[in-house]
Amino acid sequence: MARLKDLYEKSLRPQLMKDFGYRNMHQVPRLEKVVINVGLGAAIDNPKLLDSAVQELTLITGQRPVVTRAKKAISNFRLREGMSIGAKVTLRGPRMYEFLDRLINVAIPRIRDFRGVPTRSFDGRGSYTLGIKEQLIFPEIDYDKVEKVHGMDVTIVTTAERDDEAFALLAALGMPFRRQPGRETPQAAA
Repeated sequence: MARLKDLYEKSLRPQLMKDFGYRNMHQVPRLEKVVINVGLGAAIDNPKLLDSAVQELTLITGQRPVVTRAKKAISNFRLREGMSIGAKVTLRGPRMYEFLDRLINVAIPRIRDFRGVPTRSFDGRGSYTLGIKEQLIFPEIDYDKVEKVHGMDVTIVTTAERDDEAFALLAALGMPFRRQPGRETPQAAA
């Protein structure tokens, strides 16, 4: 069993149940999936960049990504409908917990001048999106083999109905949120 899942099952779930006053353990928010998305507009000119991004995502997540294609044609960007412009991976189950554990404990601390992840990146329905500026923070990526430095979006989808519930879950799992004076948690959705 993944370390984070074991931590959630044994100690975090009962604590969250007590903190929020849930009567049923199935009301307690839990992780549903993690989606990692890489958008490469430069892949229009150089399709090899997309291949390297797919390989890097495979190394980082342990799962083969899906190539995303343009939905619309935009002439100013020389983009036609159906062109390959990115890749994404959806992780669930043990791979999701393993990836999140590596993200929180290995990759995020490697970010230069890190002061914490922002607390304002919740969507109002319990999902959290984190933008990463370069893939080099993951130890699986060999710096010498990188063709181009690119960013990625990591979306953590929870079953929480409000942002404060999702914040409590992610903070308990160890997500290093930025400390803001006078404001400890995101506001509950009204």
